[in-house]
Amino acid sequence: MSVLLRGLKEYSSNITAIVTVGDDGGSSGRIREEFGMVPVGDVRNCIVALSDREELMEQIFDYRFKQGEGLDGHSLGNLLLVAMSHLTGSFHDAVTDINEVLQIRGRVLPVTDEPITLKAILDDDTEIIGESCVSQADRPIVRLTIEPEDVQPLDEALEAIAQAEAIVLGPGSLFTSIIPNLLVDGIVEAILNSHAMKFYVCNVMTQAGETDNFTAEDHLLSLLEHGRKGIVDYIIVNNHATMNQEILQRYAEEGAAPVTYKKDQLELLNVRVVEADLLNEQHVLRHDSAQLAETIMDTIYSQYGFWRAYGWRHNYKAVKKKNRRLRRRQNMK
Repeated sequence: MSVLLRGLKEYSSNITAIVTVGDDGGSSGRIREEFGMVPVGDVRNCIVALSDREELMEQIFDYRFKQGEGLDGHSLGNLLLVAMSHLTGSFHDAVTDINEVLQIRGRVLPVTDEPITLKAILDDDTEIIGESCVSQADRPIVRLTIEPEDVQPLDEALEAIAQAEAIVLGPGSLFTSIIPNLLVDGIVEAILNSHAMKFYVCNVMTQAGETDNFTAEDHLLSLLEHGRKGIVDYIIVNNHATMNQEILQRYAEEGAAPVTYKKDQLELLNVRVVEADLLNEQHVLRHDSAQLAETIMDTIYSQYGFWRAYGWRHNYKAVKKKNRRLRRRQNMK
């Protein structure tokens, strides 16, 4: 999600990032266990991505202690969110205050203020529990559930969905970042009731263990099976023709490969397919923030002309021009 937010913030500050709270590994997992609060790592990453001074904020928030009993491995940003939670009385209030103090372009919300636990059923009926285990599943995931099953979403999250002009799912880990949000009571219904344009940004690479051999059709089917038909109007797929073979080989050694797609098969799932060259392959293969945001905005602009109602027109054209200049410089390098 942070990759998407970096691009979108150039067009609008009317952004709400709704973040899952199922993480149980690393610094976030330790905080969750020791303090009984929702994991904070994904929220921290999104706050940094929406910051005006992102590079500086990343250095500060992502700084990790390398020594000290109890501090080793924790990031400064995570500890700041814990401290703010104790000062304000809730994690939700802590995030709200940090959003205001840092004056980020938009706001970040946890989908719920209660930590959730992921449970997955594999194709051999094996059950695995916890995000860290689900992300390393060695067999296809048939069904994902959360505990508690009746966990309630934040009212602000439901309001943001109801008021949205566009809803974007992804990119991110399918079974550990995107689908868990859909399993929180009321989220799918809110999306279905919304009149917003609904996008799903398909990943450019498979994820070892979690989405081995998945095509874009597999990604979308899993999303719809755990959500419901109608939660996606458009699927955005990467059509970058050639990829750096050295980087591809490194990914292959880790069990990951490019996500392929068949447009006609996707269209049978009642979605419109948006194809674009979305790849940033400087060191790793991931979405290019600027190009992804531009693709989403182009689709909104051409379909509904939202700029007329929401004042995006001048900023829209200026940002596109700026992005073209940046890409030319990168190509020259």
